[in-house]
Amino acid sequence: MDMRVFRDEVSDWAAGGGSGGPASELAARLGVRTAVLLEGPSDLAAVETLAARRGRDLAAEGVCVVPMGGAMSVARYADLLGPPGLGLRLAGLCDAGEQGFFDRGLTRARAPRRGIFVCVADLEEELIRALGTPKVEEVVETEGDLRAWQTFVRQPAQHGRSREQQLRRFLGTKKGRKIRYGRLLIEALDLDEVPAPLDDLLASL
Repeated sequence: MDMRVFRDEVSDWAAGGGSGGPASELAARLGVRTAVLLEGPSDLAAVETLAARRGRDLAAEGVCVVPMGGAMSVARYADLLGPPGLGLRLAGLCDAGEQGFFDRGLTRARAPRRGIFVCVADLEEELIRALGTPKVEEVVETEGDLRAWQTFVRQPAQHGRSREQQLRRFLGTKKGRKIRYGRLLIEALDLDEVPAPLDDLLASL
């Protein structure tokens, strides 16, 4: 049984589609002990890629990584997966600007907040800073996005912005790009350069 099936059941449950019975049964069958709450699929790509690079099989360890579709959903997911619901241990990664949603959601669910790790701005900014802009631009070129990147930085709105700010904005300008680069930037990192919030999250699982 694949952990993705459990994740899909949880997403349906959170959206109001059912009682949670199938998710509960799957959690018991799969031995799920921890749910990692993430804002979106680009964070999921980064966490799963880093785990694989470090030889971790999170599913086999009973860890389910859950993209919630935004930080405002954290209270709902914490209720369903934490102490009021399935009783799983909760962990997570969030942007500094969204930390309040996580704090309030976990407090309401009577779940410890020590398992939540906070990025300064967001995960993309952390990865760009860790790699350095020249290396990120190398990844962009290798992926065939160099022309799009060069066109982007010539736009008037980008004038006066730092290279880091431009790269961060560029990653969010096309659907699916943040998800793809969430994986690619992790693959480009030396494993001793992993940003602290992401490194600490994985170490805590």
